[in-house]
Amino acid sequence: MIIIRFFLFSILFLSNLNDIPKDKTLFSSPVNIPLLLSANFGELRIDHFHSGLDIKTQGVTGKEVVAAANGYISRISITPGGFGNALYITHPSGYTTVYGHLEKFTDKIEGYVKARQYEKKTFQITLFPGKEDFPVKQGELIAYSGNSGSSGGPHLHFEIRKSDSEKPINPLLFDLGVADNIRPVIEKLVIYPANRNTLVANEHAIKKYNVSGNHGVYTLTPANEITVSGLAGFGIKAFDLLNDSNNKCAVHSIELSIDSVSIFKYIMDGFSFSESRFVNSHIDYETFMRENTYIERAFVLPNDKLSTYKDVINRGLYNFSDSKIHQAEIIVTDANNNTSVLKFHIKAGALKMSTMEIPDKGITIIPYNKTNRFSAENISVNIPEGALYDTLHFSYKIEKGTSEMLSDLHYVADRFTPVQKPFTVSIKPTIKLSGMESKMLIIRLSDDQTKIAANSFWSDGYLSADVMALGRYFIGIDTIKPVISAIGLTKGANLSGKKDLRIRITDELSGIKSYNATIDDKWALFEYDQKNDMLIYKFDETRITKGSKHNLVMEVSDNKDNVSTFKCDFTW
Repeated sequence: MIIIRFFLFSILFLSNLNDIPKDKTLFSSPVNIPLLLSANFGELRIDHFHSGLDIKTQGVTGKEVVAAANGYISRISITPGGFGNALYITHPSGYTTVYGHLEKFTDKIEGYVKARQYEKKTFQITLFPGKEDFPVKQGELIAYSGNSGSSGGPHLHFEIRKSDSEKPINPLLFDLGVADNIRPVIEKLVIYPANRNTLVANEHAIKKYNVSGNHGVYTLTPANEITVSGLAGFGIKAFDLLNDSNNKCAVHSIELSIDSVSIFKYIMDGFSFSESRFVNSHIDYETFMRENTYIERAFVLPNDKLSTYKDVINRGLYNFSDSKIHQAEIIVTDANNNTSVLKFHIKAGALKMSTMEIPDKGITIIPYNKTNRFSAENISVNIPEGALYDTLHFSYKIEKGTSEMLSDLHYVADRFTPVQKPFTVSIKPTIKLSGMESKMLIIRLSDDQTKIAANSFWSDGYLSADVMALGRYFIGIDTIKPVISAIGLTKGANLSGKKDLRIRITDELSGIKSYNATIDDKWALFEYDQKNDMLIYKFDETRITKGSKHNLVMEVSDNKDNVSTFKCDFTW
C-alpha cells in the first residue's frame, strides 16, 4: 500500500513539474512589434480560464505574425466564432503554438485554404496539413494579426500547448520578452462561513474587507484583526500589472497560511480544457453575477477538481475554535515572481450553536455527489452527479406565463449558482399548437428579459433541453424566418470597383444554423463574421467574370428550420 501511494504521489508530482519548461528560451515573440499584453494566461472568465496571451497590436489589424520557433503548420482552423482564423504550429520540442483571431494568412497558406473551402463548399473548416506542406523557421512570417472570431478588438491570441495532450501551458514560463517588475495588487479580503454555526465578526454572513498598502505589503482597512468562530474560508480580489500596460491581468499564484502553516496553494502554470469550466467554482460566482467583480477563493469547494491546487489541507478551510489569536497571511505572485503579501490577525471566538432557522419547506437539499430529480406540476429537473460544485439548497416557484409563452414560467433555483455540466429541464406546455411541435423550444429568460434558446426535444409529452444554467425557463415558439439585409445591394446595383459584398443575417430567437450562397449558379465563399452578424464575399476575378452582370442567390436557415431566401442581380 505504501508503494502504491508513493507511486501515485510521484505521478502527480512529476505531472506538475512537467508544466515547468526545462528550456525557457525555446520560443521568441510571435510579433515584430513591442510585446505588450492586454490579457495573460489563466485570466478569469465566466465558464473558462483564458488559455493564452492576448498580445496588443497597436489598436489595428494587419501586423506581421511570425513563427515563435521552428516547426511545421499542423492545423489550420476557420470558424465564425472562437479563434476565428487560426494557425497551429507543431515544434520538435514537444510543444504546439497557437495563433488566433488572425486577419489572413500568407499567400501560400491562403491559397491552400481557399481551394479546400471551395472544394468542400464551406466557410468553416479545419485542415491538417502534412509535415512537408508548410515547414516554418523561427521568426518566419506566417500571417497577419486581426479581429476574427469572437475577438473583442484587434489583437493576437497566442498559446503554447503540450503537443501530446493539447494542454495549454503558461507562455510566461518562457522568456518571450515580456517586461514585468511590478508586484501584484491586492484590493479586498473576503471571509466565508463554511457551515451554519460559523460567525464572522459576530454574524453568520460573508464579510468583505478593504485592503490598503503598496510595494507588496498589504494590511486590512481600518482594523487588522477580525473575530471568527468556527470553520471558515478566505478569498481575495487581486490583479497583476505588467510594464508599459494598464490592463489588469490575472495573478499567477495564491497561497494561504495560518500560523505559518500553508493550507492552500493555487498555481496557474497550466490546465486542461476539460477542467477550464471549474473557474466558476474557483471564483465567488454569486459576487461576480451581482457585482461584476472577480473574487478568487483560497479554499476548494467539494466538487472543484482543478489541478491548479497544490498541497491543500482540509480544502483550505480553518476551524477557529480555540479562543486564540492566529496570524493569517496570503501571498500573491505573478509569473515573474514579483510578490505581494497580505497579513492580518484572526481572533478565534467562542463557538456557539447556531440559532438560525431551519430552511423552509420550499427548499430541497440536492447533494453535489448524487443524481437528483425534482418534480412539480408540468416540470421535472434532472441534475446528474457532479453537475454541482457543492450541495444546493434548491428552490422552485412558478408564475403564470405571459401571452407569448406556451407554458408557465418556472423558476429553477437561481442564476447565482453555477453548474459544471448539463442538467435536463423538462416542461409540459399549457398551450398546445397542433402541428407546430417542431417549432417549439425551451427558453431561459435572463434578468434583463433576454431570451436564450436551448436545443430542445420531445419526450412523453414534455419538451426537454440539456442546459448549463439555473434560472427562469418556459416554452416558446420560433416561426420567424431569419432576416437577410443586403448592405448597398439593390436590384441591378453596379458594384464595379468594390472589393467586397456585405450582407447582414440575423435571427430573433433560435439562432442562425446555416447559410448557402451561389453567384451565377456556382457556390460562393461568404466569410461569416458572427459577432457582427455579417457575411462577406471578397470579389475574386478568378471565380467570377469581371465587368459583367451576375446573379446572387442566398438561403439562410435558423435552428428551427425557418428559411429565408434572398435573390439579386448586380454588376461587377
